[in-house]
Amino acid sequence: MSHYDTARLNMVECQLKPNKVTDPAILDAMGEVPREAFVPKAMRGIAYVDEDIAIGNGRYLMEPMVLARLIETAQIETGDIVLMIGCGTGYSASVLARLANTVVAIEADSDLAQQASETLAHLGVDNAVVIEAPLTSGYAEQAPYQAIVIEGAVAEVPHQILSQLGDGGRLAAVVSPDGGLGRAMLYQRIGATVSHREVFDASVPLLPGFEPVPAFVF
Repeated sequence: MSHYDTARLNMVECQLKPNKVTDPAILDAMGEVPREAFVPKAMRGIAYVDEDIAIGNGRYLMEPMVLARLIETAQIETGDIVLMIGCGTGYSASVLARLANTVVAIEADSDLAQQASETLAHLGVDNAVVIEAPLTSGYAEQAPYQAIVIEGAVAEVPHQILSQLGDGGRLAAVVSPDGGLGRAMLYQRIGATVSHREVFDASVPLLPGFEPVPAFVF
């Protein structure tokens, strides 16, 4: 067993399982996807730490436990078409690809999008596609989606993205209206109605484009 294999096992046993990640499919996926392949080479030694990792251009790889709980919140099923917003270098898309039928991963940063595409191809992930596109618009071309996951905190979830959920579809995101401690939220569409509920507290960096709008002061 390599150093990375051991670190991956420790991540599952010491970070995920003790923090209410119970879905065996998610535990298996995160125990198999080589997280070190998705971080800068100089940072591969800390690829499995329980914190967000900078991947360049002001972006971060979400903390493993938060990502796992967010994916579990989205209740991914094997036949689902999933939209991943802000896939960064592609780690989250690779995990989701082991759980869903198809993953549409969008990334606005051209360098990160290219890196994600190359890494996923190198790993043989053939049911996930990375598309360079504005994050705040979602990707209506492939809608409706059974699930949408946003990697990074948002001040609010745009209606344009919620509208891309199919009937019964779920969206999981960390919502932080003021940019501080956020709350992981589950949104679900039933017919024309979208309901939401809080699931757990989480602190992750804001995703560019989803920052709080400054209040107008007279």
